[in-house]
This record gives sequence, structure tokens and C-alpha cells, in this order.
Amino acid sequence: MLKQMKVMRLLIVLGLMMIQEATSHGEHPLSRIAIHEATFALHDDLAYIKTSPTVLGLRGEDTEWVTLEFGSEDPATEDWIGVFSPANFSASTCPEENPRVYPPFLCSAPIKFQYANYSSPEYKDTGKGYLKLQLINQRSDFSFALFSGGLLNPKVIAVSNIVAFSNPNAPVYPRIAQGKEWNEMTVTWTSGYGIDEAEPFVEWGPRGEHLRSPAVTQTFDRHSMCGAPARTVGWRDPGFIHTSFLKELWPNRVYTYKMGHKLSNGTYIWSQEYQFKASPYPGQNSLQRVVIFGDMGKDEADGSNEYNNFQRGALNTTKQLIQDLKNIDIVFHIGDISYANGYLSQWDQFTAQVEPIASTVPYMIASGNHERDWPGSGSFYGNNDSGGECGVLAENMFYVPTMNNAKFWYSTDYGMFHFCIADTEHDWREGTEQYKFIEHCLASVDRQKQPWLIFLAHRVLGYSSCISYAEEGSFSEPMGRESLQKLWQKYKVDIAIYGHVHNYERTCPIYQNICTNEEKHYYKGSLNGTIHVVAGGAGASLSTFTSLQTKWSIFKDHDHGFVKLTAFDHSNLLFEYKKSRDGQVYDSFRITRDYRDILACTVDSCPSTTLAS
Repeated sequence: MLKQMKVMRLLIVLGLMMIQEATSHGEHPLSRIAIHEATFALHDDLAYIKTSPTVLGLRGEDTEWVTLEFGSEDPATEDWIGVFSPANFSASTCPEENPRVYPPFLCSAPIKFQYANYSSPEYKDTGKGYLKLQLINQRSDFSFALFSGGLLNPKVIAVSNIVAFSNPNAPVYPRIAQGKEWNEMTVTWTSGYGIDEAEPFVEWGPRGEHLRSPAVTQTFDRHSMCGAPARTVGWRDPGFIHTSFLKELWPNRVYTYKMGHKLSNGTYIWSQEYQFKASPYPGQNSLQRVVIFGDMGKDEADGSNEYNNFQRGALNTTKQLIQDLKNIDIVFHIGDISYANGYLSQWDQFTAQVEPIASTVPYMIASGNHERDWPGSGSFYGNNDSGGECGVLAENMFYVPTMNNAKFWYSTDYGMFHFCIADTEHDWREGTEQYKFIEHCLASVDRQKQPWLIFLAHRVLGYSSCISYAEEGSFSEPMGRESLQKLWQKYKVDIAIYGHVHNYERTCPIYQNICTNEEKHYYKGSLNGTIHVVAGGAGASLSTFTSLQTKWSIFKDHDHGFVKLTAFDHSNLLFEYKKSRDGQVYDSFRITRDYRDILACTVDSCPSTTLAS
């Protein structure tokens, strides 16, 4: 009977085949799997796959390792194992949506896969092997399938027993972010509990004190997606996303918190306890440390292959940030967050990966092409880079203090820093709503209190030596600088930092393609221009530099890394670029100046004056 159920389950999968395309600039190992060619040879005496343990998270863990034991009477080097969740991975039918032909053709995509000989090089000779895989709590159970025939002619020869977390609905993966006020922190998390099942809240306070703040709950369905694969093979139920607002915080005070759900029967479900340090008030003179990067994505700690499998630097960056977390106060991830590209399970993987960081310091994000872009959806660029997500996942999985999440631009303060975060996936040119926001954000800062003015965006609106930009002749996003450089100059933006290009580069202080300061590592007094930095090398496959040499490019690095800003006081700022592989500093500069240096006039930066007395 069990064997018949396994056969029926997999027959349903093939009966629900669908075609789709995933768009990305990296290799997709799973996209080579011709599932539509799959056949079945389920014979318990010829092949098997067993998983242990079968129940995970008995001590409240959100991440656990499982061991697979498998065997085949006819082993081959191309045999592989697919990981599926839900375990009944054909539980829903495919909608009639088929824009392009591109495998795989499963209605519910496998989360990841690994070759059978990965941990057992003798598998081809012995027909037996084992494999350790890491699973995270994703609100559902798991099963594993052993395939022969390689990726192009797969044959299902065994299906495992089911594995599940003891409470798949548990509150997991908190990510905190600054609210719309400087003394407000938000806590966002994911669970399997809808508001009809349980009341979500956060219990928090200084040590020894306990307050409770309710949480809002939201979710979305397949119809919120704009296209495939997000609407088709990449769809996975996102569960419920909760956000609680912790208000009237004291600056720099340490608070503890934990997420809770009160069930209808009166019992409580709790997360583990976390802590964070409240933000300094705007202008506060204290040590303040900011990490900024773009395009990190996620990777599998167990070495598995997954969709959009090209972010091999992601774990190194994550590891370095965790190791140095006591020296980090806030993080900005400026676009291309998870690279899920329409495979929704990958957002869970990403929030699990960054949980040690995002649960402890504010994790602020910006929108990138792989979050937002989709034809006919209102994005400035009409490509398929979001895989049909069209911004919905980024807008729901993380809190951002925007006025309207569909317009993903915002400002935020952190002590002596004022940040203006643009949304490059919407029009930023002069006369647009976003242009007016950018000018207001830059103009509204009190530079006597907040001397460090930072502009952040995903696409490179300033300067980059990326080969694609060089070939276009713009050395930036086309139309990138035309409107904005006069704002950067007028309001004396110190540093503009971008992602999108997967490498590191720093320019001189520059205005209209001309360096305004010949210094390279120690700037004293007025910059007379803006320093532009590309910091998109946090994880994704690296971008190539042009061979053309420009006068404005001071430092380039074709490697994974991130940048860190340290404000010591109102007059001294340290900038550092660190490599992800070792956490060491490979480029740096200092700015030392007084308030009068910010006020000093330079080209196009001062209002009109009069000779009248």
C-alpha cells in the first residue's frame, strides 16, 4: 500500500507538468533537469533511500542536519537526489500559464539537489552511499527522491520517508529594521499561524522588564505574482509574515525580545530570546558603524545545488559579518537580496542565513532588479529579472520605512548619518516623484547635527568601470548621472554607494567626470565633490572590469567584499573595504573636517549671494 501511494504521488507530479523560464545571469544547475522526460522504476528491492532523524527541532532548533542512506542495484555517477517540500510535492495544480519553454517542469520545484556520489565517491562501485543535508524550518514537511539517468533522462527509482520539524508553524527568522521614527524598531518574522489561529505579538523590554506589542499579519497568494516561475513551478506558500512596532526606545539601550503566538486554546508558542541595541538619536555624538553591500544572495552550507546557483561568496560575507557583529550597528543590503528569482522557497533560505545578523542589528534593504523588474508591471526596466515576483516578496519579507512599499525609496537616520535610499527600478529622472523625494531627502538634513550624508541605490547611477557600462560609453546606468549629479553636488553628498555590478570600485571625489580632489586616502576639509563606490560584490558571481583606464577610478577589486563606514564624531569618518574571504581591509580612506568645510562653497554647491550690505 505504501509503495502504491509513493507511485501515485509521483504520477501526479508528472501529470501536472508545466513549462516556464527563470531569468538570471548565472548558471542554473536545476534548470538542466529534464523532469518532463522522467520515468518510474520504483522497486524497493532494487533501490532505496532512507532519512534520519524523522523529527527535527525537538529542542526548538530552526535548522538541522539530516542523514540520507541510499542504494541502487544499478548505480551510476550521474545519479542524484532531489529535496522536496512539501513532501507531497504535487499538492497543487499548475495554472494555465506558460510564457516560455525552459526546464524543469515540475509544478512544485525541488528546493535543491545533490549528486549521489558527493559524499560517497565509491557509490558507482558499491551502489551504496550517504549524504548529509541541512534543512530549515519552512512550515512544511520534506521528502527526498533518488534519480538515475542523470539530469537529462531522469528516472525516479526511490522515494524516502517523510521528515518534519516538530512544530513547522513556529515563529522563525526575525529581522529587525528601523521604523519611521528614530526611536522605533520593527520586528518582522515568519510563521505558519494565521490570525484566525493565533494572536501574534512581541514580548520585549530592557532586561528584567516585559512589555507586549501586537503584530500585524500579512500574506499573499499565487495571484499576487506577476508571472512564471513565481506563479507556477516556483510558487510555495509563504506562510504568514508578522511585524511588530517597538516604540519610544531609549537611545543605545539594549533590549531583549522574543516572538510569541497565543493560540485559541490559551497556550503560547514562543521563539527563542534575542536582543538588539536601540539606535542613537539624530545627531548623537557616539561611535557609529555601518556596513553596506549589494547582491549577496544565499548559498547552501551543505554544498547542494539550487536554483540561481551563482552566489558562492554569500556564505563568506555572512560569516564575516557574524564574526564581527559586535562591531556593527546597522546593515544596508542595497538590492538583489536573495536572488530567488521567482522560486519562493529561497526567501526562507535567505532569512535563515542572515538571521544571526538581522535579528541583532537593523537590516535595511533597497530594491534591485532581481526583486522588482517584470514586463508590464510598472518597473522602469521591462526585463524578467524578478522571475515574476515584481517586488511582492521584498516588500513583504522585510520592513522598510517607505510611505508606500510600491515606491521603494525612503530616508533613515542613524546618529550622525543621514541616508537617502533610492529605488533604481522606478524612474528617478528630473520631474518624477522619486526625483522630488531625493531632492527633499538631501535638502532636509541638518549637516551641523548630521554631517555624514550618504546616498544609496542598487544600480550604478554614478560611476563604474564594469565592462558592460564601458561598452555603452556611459560608465554608469544610462541616464544615471544626468539628473542626479547636480543634486549630489548642490547638497554636498559625501559618498554614493551602489550594488548591481559584482565587484568593488572607488572613485575620487568627482563632479561632471572631473576629480575635485587629488587626495586618495586622507581627505581634509571640503571634498568639493562626491566619492562614488560600487559595493555589489557581496556574493553573486563577479563582474568583469573594462580594460580602459579612467582618471576617476582610484581602486578596483575583482573579488567578494563589503564596505564599512565608521563615524567617530562629527569631524572624523573612516571608510573601509573588506574582502569576504578573510575580513581584512584592502582599501580605506579617512575624512577629517569641520562644519565650516561643509558650508564652504564649491562649483554649483552654493546659493546665490548679494553684494548688498
